[in-house]
Amino acid sequence: MKKEFVVKSIDSAPDGAPYVVVSLSSIKDLKESTQNPQSPFGTPKVMGFSNMNDMMKDLNKMMSGMGGGMGMQGVTQLKLEMHEYKEMNLSVGDKVFLEMTKAESLGV
Repeated sequence: MKKEFVVKSIDSAPDGAPYVVVSLSSIKDLKESTQNPQSPFGTPKVMGFSNMNDMMKDLNKMMSGMGGGMGMQGVTQLKLEMHEYKEMNLSVGDKVFLEMTKAESLGV
């Protein structure tokens, strides 16, 4: 299987290790987002509540509806070692392809 992506962001390792996190977004998702721009917080919702318990339940639902990553739904992330990143010479906006194949087992 081969899929086409665009480099959305390149971030350093959160723990200071010698690797980078490359975030990819599919071409299809990018085309849809330009046609239907969405807030990174999802669709606006008005929530009514009558007591503190209801408010906390609704708040949890709203926070989980954000996708956890604050607008990072549909993003594929790869962890690349520094030499791999430098070798590929990636930058934001580059078009990349990911190819996945299943290793064949020999009846083990």
